[in-house]
Amino acid sequence: MAGTGHGTLAVRTWRAFRPDREPGVVPPAAGTTGGSTGTADPTPRRSAATGTTRQVPFPVTVPCATCSGSGAKPGTEPVACATCDGRGRLQQVTRTMLGELVRTQACPACNGSGRVVEHPCLECDGSGRTVEERTLDVEIPPGIHDGQQIRLSGEGHAGDLGGRAGDVYVQVRVKPHPQLVREGNDLFCTVDLTMTEAALGASVRIPTLDGEEQLELEPGTQPGRLHVLRGKGMPVLQGFGRGDQRVLVNVQVPRRLTEEQRRLLEDFEQSASDETYEADEGFFQKLKSAFR
Repeated sequence: MAGTGHGTLAVRTWRAFRPDREPGVVPPAAGTTGGSTGTADPTPRRSAATGTTRQVPFPVTVPCATCSGSGAKPGTEPVACATCDGRGRLQQVTRTMLGELVRTQACPACNGSGRVVEHPCLECDGSGRTVEERTLDVEIPPGIHDGQQIRLSGEGHAGDLGGRAGDVYVQVRVKPHPQLVREGNDLFCTVDLTMTEAALGASVRIPTLDGEEQLELEPGTQPGRLHVLRGKGMPVLQGFGRGDQRVLVNVQVPRRLTEEQRRLLEDFEQSASDETYEADEGFFQKLKSAFR
């Protein structure tokens, strides 16, 4: 299970009940737990940050209403398997020089249940279960990561012969944001400045999960500069607080100049001194400073 909109739900089953099982054969073991089913739910980044409730539809097997899950036609009952005498197991004895070797296996005639249905239910073809479409409200917690699963106990396929139902696993897929990239609980984005904006300083608007915010960049902003917005990242899943948002400055250098622009830049370069280009910390020092 980015900033706006909900996508189409893609549902897939990882371990499902087999409705095409041979009619007349009782499930492998009486009272066994039903299979688990899984769905994939695409969630916008903003919903992943705030938490949300999504309605998730999926197919699931339920006990047959006609035979109450027995697989037998109403008015009849499953009978003991003649192949294994109702034991559900077959033994094969092999005599060797070292003694007898006994091998036990599930009875292939009744799938190990010890019973067979002579008169299968017409509604479920003797399987004891039917398939229906179900929709569940799934609570998606704030801060959930892409690909994580949410388990809903007892909401999966019906168990054999009244056994406990299996579970539902909802895999959350978080839609990528067009401007924000997630790394753990932190968010990253870039802001583009022209050469003159970097030199003179600028006021720019940047996207955050809480809406656009104004960021003041001082004169002489260098390319690769990282600005850290504390507490503007993703919430900590099942914890407290939020990560940070880191804004990387990218300075755009002009590629095509007119004669007048070239002349002005040349005049500027001739008038510049060592003080004009004050030494700045190196790239790796910037990274260390940003993560302090």
